[in-house]
Amino acid sequence: MRIVFATDSDYEYIRNRDPHISESLILSKIKGNEVYILRNPDESNIGWMRYGYFWDNTPFLNMIWVDEQYRGKGVGKQVVFFWEEQMIQKGFNLVMTSTQADEGAQHFYRKLGYQDAGCLILDTQPLEILLTKNLI
Repeated sequence: MRIVFATDSDYEYIRNRDPHISESLILSKIKGNEVYILRNPDESNIGWMRYGYFWDNTPFLNMIWVDEQYRGKGVGKQVVFFWEEQMIQKGFNLVMTSTQADEGAQHFYRKLGYQDAGCLILDTQPLEILLTKNLI
């Protein structure tokens, strides 16, 4: 598996599969190198990861997606570690993410060293767990 920065040619792939981001933001995230594409050796896409910044100064992993048949094989872990290394190179020593309390992803992040840092309560969704990780 290869991890590459998304390019304009990946726009349709992301737009058709990521309902959590508005179409108008996809290209700016791609241009800002805030979207990674996960590719098989045959160059087929098997997932993506995108991030932004919490408070405009703390890298925040917004979305990670790995196609069903590739889950449980270390692909997600690999892209998270790749992202963390990129953030260290940019000079950050803390990263964040979140997941809903009814999703199994919270266990995935905790296994990777993320710690609970609080929660957010929204009227229409389950509790959102905020997680942080010190990189240094």
